[in-house]
Amino acid sequence: MAYSDFTLEELKQKFGLIFIEDMPISEAIPSHAIPETLRQMLARSVAIATNINTEKSRSELIIAPIIFELKYLYRDKISFFSGITFEVDASLGLTGRCDYILSQSSEQLFLSAPVAVLVEAKNDNNTQGIPQCIAEMIAAQRFNERKGQPISPIYGAVTTGSLWRFLKLERQTVFIDITEYGLFNLDKIVGVLAFMVGCSPAK
Repeated sequence: MAYSDFTLEELKQKFGLIFIEDMPISEAIPSHAIPETLRQMLARSVAIATNINTEKSRSELIIAPIIFELKYLYRDKISFFSGITFEVDASLGLTGRCDYILSQSSEQLFLSAPVAVLVEAKNDNNTQGIPQCIAEMIAAQRFNERKGQPISPIYGAVTTGSLWRFLKLERQTVFIDITEYGLFNLDKIVGVLAFMVGCSPAK
């Protein structure tokens, strides 16, 4: 078993999770000023990504530029990794490839604790990506504990590129945001991502 194999029912049984499905976890988080360079880049790339309409095109042309911009803004505070294998405990199924990982460490040559946010890209259905994202969040929680840098909560995001939904893990309780944000809320999306990785959004 790997991250992508889990169902919500299996996660609940295996890790004793409690699900809160109607929590507005991002509602009170402030928006973030968006650099004009990012707006211009997305203005050119979004149409191409949605027309190609594959998970890979959306990941490369929409999601990666947003996360890279966050790294650029807070490069002395965070690091991000794309498409790396995150093997924490294969015996529990906590292994596999993560689309994006954000860490509260500036070290970019290797993944350091604490892992703060995991972003799982899905082509057309964010809901289908939720179990995999939660499994990765559990792995991040255990990875941080093993490295002696536990943090709570652990955040996650599931996105098609065009739509973003956020999650939070506190101990064994998973909070799933009721709001799904589109790219017209780009300042909010970047604000939430910055907050989740421990950076103060600038309006």
